[in-house]
Amino acid sequence: MTTSTGGGAAPASPRPTRAQCATCLRPQRTCICRWVARLPNTVEVLILQHPMEVNNAKGSARLLHLSLANSRLEVGEAFAPEHLQALLSPERRSVLLYPDTAEDKSLGLTPAQPLDAAWLREPQLLRLVVLDGTWRKSRKMLYLNPALQGLPRLPLRDTPPSHYLIRKAHLPDQLSTLEATVYALAQLENDINKFNPLIDAFDGFVAQQAGYVARPPSGDQL
Repeated sequence: MTTSTGGGAAPASPRPTRAQCATCLRPQRTCICRWVARLPNTVEVLILQHPMEVNNAKGSARLLHLSLANSRLEVGEAFAPEHLQALLSPERRSVLLYPDTAEDKSLGLTPAQPLDAAWLREPQLLRLVVLDGTWRKSRKMLYLNPALQGLPRLPLRDTPPSHYLIRKAHLPDQLSTLEATVYALAQLENDINKFNPLIDAFDGFVAQQAGYVARPPSGDQL
């Protein structure tokens, strides 16, 4: 029996905390660790993830990070300049995975430097910087972090159709963060087949998430 005080309702019982996977940081019932395809990458990958993507069940950045042996994932929108400069340390040449757009000038962005073709002959000295967020959020991250604006850019062209069937694309050729990074690495490391296992794993991840959308596990929110 519950005794109420002052006519108020009895306090609600605290909601039990769902068990979470310590590796992929998702509820254990929706764990994605089985899709991790651990691969060595010569080009270092730095993933800058927008905070709104951290808990997005459809997001692919965490799977990408767990699969690439030489990768780092940092969460933020506007990074402290000194911290970002440390992440972009001169030990490697940083290249931003981002298209050259006609609206850069109108947005007040610093023009990107051209990518030196000679860099491509030394992939072990390269760092691929990836912005994980919607098109609007990634553009804002670029605007808020001037150190990123002047980096040489690597736009993707002639890529296969996206396998990202669980998320609506805003552009016809829009890819997931994982797919875009895989195709960029294949280009930078001059090996078109090396990262195919990660695309295969991504297909499994997409199928799993599609199943949850159709019929979410009892008590779990995606």
